[in-house]
Amino acid sequence: MSHAARPAPPESPARAHDMVLTRRGLRFMGRIWPCTIGRGGVTADKREGDGATPVGTHAIVGMLYRPDRLARPADWAVPIRPGDLWCDDPGDEDYNLMVRAPHGASAESLRLPDPRYDIVLMTDWNWPHAEAGRGSAIFLHAWRRPGYPTAGCVAFRPDHLRRIAGLVTYETRLIVPPEMAG
Repeated sequence: MSHAARPAPPESPARAHDMVLTRRGLRFMGRIWPCTIGRGGVTADKREGDGATPVGTHAIVGMLYRPDRLARPADWAVPIRPGDLWCDDPGDEDYNLMVRAPHGASAESLRLPDPRYDIVLMTDWNWPHAEAGRGSAIFLHAWRRPGYPTAGCVAFRPDHLRRIAGLVTYETRLIVPPEMAG
């Protein structure tokens, strides 16, 4: 079945420990956290390279952190090591997966010189069995600066992200409601 013919997933009602994207920010644990989203806005039809944040209910499937910069934010967080990459080549068998350098296909370094990926919450968008063309990783990470859009991820002030990371559980989901699109 092609992506265009795929029916929209059923909407899941928000639970108390879910993150819900709103026009004012991300609602989570009783407060609104300022955030930025993809330069392409929110879309119900996510495509590779569109820079959009996808509508849907996305499980938080992992947490990565830079142990050389901060303490483990949660007991289940995994350290980002030198040479850790994220494959963003839709033609590669490791597309939308963490890989190690050297890697023959296009891949983004997870150890950036700036703090954007000091903490990364990974969602299940197009993961673990990625479909080419649907876009690679949708992460929650630190922003470059307030109001600066991402390539589709949701980004926060670094100190807010550290607090959020400590509150996230295995049951936490990121909900991007359809009314946010367009």
